[in-house]
Amino acid sequence: MKQLASLTRRDFLACAMSAMGTAALAEFVSASSSTGTSTSASTTSASQDTYTLVKDGQLTIASDLANPPLDYTDTSTNEPAGFEVELMQAIGEKLGLTSVYLSPVKFDTIIPTIKQGGTADVGVSNFTITDERKQEIDFTDPYLDSNQGLVTVKTATKTTQDDLNSADVKVAVQAGTTGESWVQEKLRNATLVSLDDPVVALTGVQSGLYDAAVADLPVVQYLVNNSFTDCQVSIEIPTGEQYGIVVSKSNPALTSAINDALAQLDEDGTLKDLKTKWFGADL
Repeated sequence: MKQLASLTRRDFLACAMSAMGTAALAEFVSASSSTGTSTSASTTSASQDTYTLVKDGQLTIASDLANPPLDYTDTSTNEPAGFEVELMQAIGEKLGLTSVYLSPVKFDTIIPTIKQGGTADVGVSNFTITDERKQEIDFTDPYLDSNQGLVTVKTATKTTQDDLNSADVKVAVQAGTTGESWVQEKLRNATLVSLDDPVVALTGVQSGLYDAAVADLPVVQYLVNNSFTDCQVSIEIPTGEQYGIVVSKSNPALTSAINDALAQLDEDGTLKDLKTKWFGADL
């Protein structure tokens, strides 16, 4: 495959989506040019009397859309796609709401946005549930288990944690993530480089700018298998993380309603089907 060191992020995603195939892309209906993508609401409507929404009838979602195959922008349609996008579509249908993605934002701005309120109802961007984050916002029940992964080029001579914990090593991460926290704790002697998203981090590893990158394991596994084929996951880091949907503490009824929808999706097999579709297994 064409080398990505000189590609833009948009070019990379186009290549990655071609490798994956158009059958895996989510089908969405545009809500409007200013609000991004929406899904068709179910005729079975949940009561909205006890929770508030930024806009009546729709579930407004903030995401960075930078973590294929969980969430990304399909460059052929300029619409959101991925496991989490289809999950939010299914949740919206259970609630009788239209799921609408806002334009992508930086990952580390999403929790402050939900906490402040008024812009989005939920944040969805493979957020690991942590006690620190729960001081700021609420999480729904978990919908996916995950670990972290450390990526190097296949020809790297430094691939172990001991080798990489050195002052001459640069490790790229996505700012505000649990991967960043792991590097700060476990690779204290290395130089930490915080970036906007995992694609940029792996591009830097591929080009030789960084020695390694750390990000969520499902994301880096997908990237090295589909486009960054000269890279490898050198360390699977068993952090035992779980992803949850971010909701404001001032809107507990919405958290409860989404939890009910997640339980239904688990019971009827939809959640398992989505995991199998996007990850090849029920993670």
